[in-house]
Amino acid sequence: MARMDSVRRKPKDARGTFRRLIAYIGQYKWILAAVFALCFVSNILALLGPGLAGSAINEAAAGPGKVRFDRVLYFAERMLLCYVSSSVITIAIHFVMMKVSRWVARKMRGDVFEKLMRLPVGYFDQNQAGDIISRVSYDIDVVCTCIATDVVQILTSLVTVIGSFVMMLMLSPMLALVTLVTIPSAIFYTTKMRKITQPRFAKRSKNYGIMNGFVEEMFGGQKTIMAYAYENRVAERFDRINMAAADAYYAADYYGLTMGPTVGFINNIGLGLIAVFGSLLYMWQMITLGQISSFVLYSRKFSGPINEIANIVNELYSALAASERVFALLDEEEELKDKEGAKAPHEVKGNVALEHVFFGYDREKTIIHDLNLVADAGKLIAIVGPTGAGKTTIINLLMRFYDVDQGRVLLEGGDIRDYTRAGVRGAYAMVLQETWVFRGTIFENIAYGKEGATMEEVVAAAKAAHIHSFIMQLPEGYETVISEDGGNISKGQKQLLTIARAMLYDAKMLILDEATSNVDTGTERRIQKAMRELMKGKTCFVIAHRLSTIQNADQILVIHQGDVVEQGNHESLMEKRGFYYRLYAAQFE
Repeated sequence: MARMDSVRRKPKDARGTFRRLIAYIGQYKWILAAVFALCFVSNILALLGPGLAGSAINEAAAGPGKVRFDRVLYFAERMLLCYVSSSVITIAIHFVMMKVSRWVARKMRGDVFEKLMRLPVGYFDQNQAGDIISRVSYDIDVVCTCIATDVVQILTSLVTVIGSFVMMLMLSPMLALVTLVTIPSAIFYTTKMRKITQPRFAKRSKNYGIMNGFVEEMFGGQKTIMAYAYENRVAERFDRINMAAADAYYAADYYGLTMGPTVGFINNIGLGLIAVFGSLLYMWQMITLGQISSFVLYSRKFSGPINEIANIVNELYSALAASERVFALLDEEEELKDKEGAKAPHEVKGNVALEHVFFGYDREKTIIHDLNLVADAGKLIAIVGPTGAGKTTIINLLMRFYDVDQGRVLLEGGDIRDYTRAGVRGAYAMVLQETWVFRGTIFENIAYGKEGATMEEVVAAAKAAHIHSFIMQLPEGYETVISEDGGNISKGQKQLLTIARAMLYDAKMLILDEATSNVDTGTERRIQKAMRELMKGKTCFVIAHRLSTIQNADQILVIHQGDVVEQGNHESLMEKRGFYYRLYAAQFE
């Protein structure tokens, strides 16, 4: 599990992250240009309101017998029209930006998903699924919420601040200078708080990823948790992780939420100064009552956006932290590109060899040492050995999920690094101990690897895998929909479905990683016999822990600490009374 005590630091490249966000939004530049224009019009209409209100007040303050009510009504009507028009335009702007944010979210998620499809297997071995899901869902939601609301708010605030200040200068330059006294304090405070809140928002995003990863991991092992009566301890661990996430959220929002009220307090000091100096100017007849009223309204419009921007800054920091996590995933190193001119292997028959192979998931820790292996076409090769010996690692190298550090893996005499990865992997069908089925019909799950497969082919594969009778007992037969992750069928039935899928797949080689571990012994023997019949002319690699299942293998490779320590068929290895003999005896004592 990833460390929870993440380092509090600033984003590595805040400006670069911001530019990349702008690039996503910039795809809709013409729509944004229209939004900017509408923002300008909306705010100009809103800025006309205080001036019209001041004119109405001046008319009403003309004195007894001098008030022209038609003029007061005229200015009031114009003011109402400006405010209503501004509100309608603002609603339209928010609607458009919600659409844009949805488009950006779709594009960003599409880019992330495509990136995940190009990442090497090692990335998924080293990162929790929950944390990856958190980046695809929560982090992108944070970014797009910011786009939908905060971008418009910033634009509106900028126009309002500039327009309000121009209008204040026109009404009274002296009072405008008084207003500016509090601005440096607000800017200093906001800058100071940025340095405090930004790393806390980054920590919040990371801790939410950790929490999602833990939840995903625990849900996957729910039955095991219950079997060991471990519920209370899991709940305690979740409480600690949840508390860390909640504390990170609180730490970010605690400082963030103080920004708005503090900046508001600074702005209210400015309003007090306006009241004092405005009164003096009115007494000296340097300003009218209507102008003071208009000035106060403009000062509120001027300070209000500054206060809002202080609150928006929190959301921007949160979005910046979230987007940095998304872009970090997008910047992950992809699988090495195929060599220039590389092609898929031609006429694969199933001849495979490993020559003096050295490999380690960590370059400083080699786990495969000088491994040599020869698998002739059409043979059944069994790979056995204790846990951690390197059996699954050999499969990873054959499928080119990883490339060897030294030596060569040969397919039909050619180094697989000279072929395309897709071509090498397409030469194999694979059935793993950890079965994978998806939400869809049974037909779709079996036919997954073979495009255009017919019902007759699917049924033949299902019969060979001894699952046809079970399928026919279902209400919809082959059209029965399997729930997510096969929740409505047993583990053994899922495994039989994946075996049928591999049988149907038109590949010259088959990899079985403890593929019959979830079926009974009788079914296992029938499957082995059916496989031998169906896989004639194909090379089959079987990783087996139950040695009784591979007694008929053409060749058995005994792996120990990354080396082939013995090699031969079952009878010859038993006669040697060596490492294989001891493994076999240990299982049947």
